[in-house]
Amino acid sequence: MNHSLMHSCLCALLPVLMMLTSSCSEGSSKDTKGSKPLEVPVFTLSHQSIEIPQTYVCDLQAVQFVEVRAKVEGYVEKIFVDEGEEVQKGDPLFQLSSREYVELVNSARARLMQARAEAQSAQLDVDRLRILVEKKIYADSELKLAQSKKDMAQSSIQEAESLLKNAEIGLSYTTIRAPFDGMVDRIPYKTGSLVKGGDLLTNITDIHEIFAYYRITENEYLTLRNRESEVETDSLKEALIEEELTLVLSNGEIYPHKGRLETMEADFERGTGSIALRVRFPNPEGLIKHGASGKILMTNRLDNVFLIPQKSTFEIQDYTYAFMLGEDNAVKVRSFQPVSRQGLFYVDTSFQQGDRIILEGLQLIKDGDRVQPEAIPIEEVYRELNPS
Repeated sequence: MNHSLMHSCLCALLPVLMMLTSSCSEGSSKDTKGSKPLEVPVFTLSHQSIEIPQTYVCDLQAVQFVEVRAKVEGYVEKIFVDEGEEVQKGDPLFQLSSREYVELVNSARARLMQARAEAQSAQLDVDRLRILVEKKIYADSELKLAQSKKDMAQSSIQEAESLLKNAEIGLSYTTIRAPFDGMVDRIPYKTGSLVKGGDLLTNITDIHEIFAYYRITENEYLTLRNRESEVETDSLKEALIEEELTLVLSNGEIYPHKGRLETMEADFERGTGSIALRVRFPNPEGLIKHGASGKILMTNRLDNVFLIPQKSTFEIQDYTYAFMLGEDNAVKVRSFQPVSRQGLFYVDTSFQQGDRIILEGLQLIKDGDRVQPEAIPIEEVYRELNPS
């Protein structure tokens, strides 16, 4: 049956339904002694404690992520690794052209040898003049002059040694090595490319563990602070370390390893009023890469709440309603705003312990009716909606 035909049938039946509803309402409004109250299933509310799963979008970062940049200018002569390759600390990654730096080292080494020779000659002059001064052949001033030349020669040695060290450091920069154990990222410059000091050659990431950063609101932060008083530790950080969290990958799969909530930022972000937390996850298989995304799955425990089955409620516009029973078994409609939705239940805190709620048959009753309650144990209600 198409939609237009269905609509026509409904329009035709609407007056009849209204008449029947009106007749039923009039009949129910008459207080006839022979009529029997409608029997409806009713359950009594009692406080419950539940754990509600909650997810937070997180950024996944390697425990170490370093940009490998050139410190000197030169041509890429050799690339020792490939993209995605595992390297160990100290392994060579790139070789830049080094001829000019080799020449600088040779020049500095020659200058050092010359300075040492001059210092040795100055020392011989001092030794010779000391003997002559002792024999009073030369005056003391000649010895002092020779001693000052010797000191100058010694300072030239230090200067030459410094120049040689700088030249050797410059030469060492032409061989770029891995700063730690990790994995090589993309290599933008190929053999023969000219690179300048500061150019990015690649990245090295250590992903044997992963940091997950996510943000929580100030209210959620205060809830975590309250846990500190429940756990016998000296600080919130120690209490947080005991928290095991679950990571949901971008494809919806649950990551097999649990993470530890380690620490949090010092300040709230002014714009959002949130604060960032850090979770450490093991990554032995290298499944998670630096820069990936996912969700942190946490459980929020709620105590002294009421679970209202959705089938015992109805909605009108943005409001949720339920039928309650008074002491005289009179039906009373009640609106409420659920705290959250958990499975087939609404979570609420505005009801009172012992309130009686009509479970089903809502379409047969209205506000003010008197009914015959059939008590349904609350456990049976929960078991029916959650068979597992």
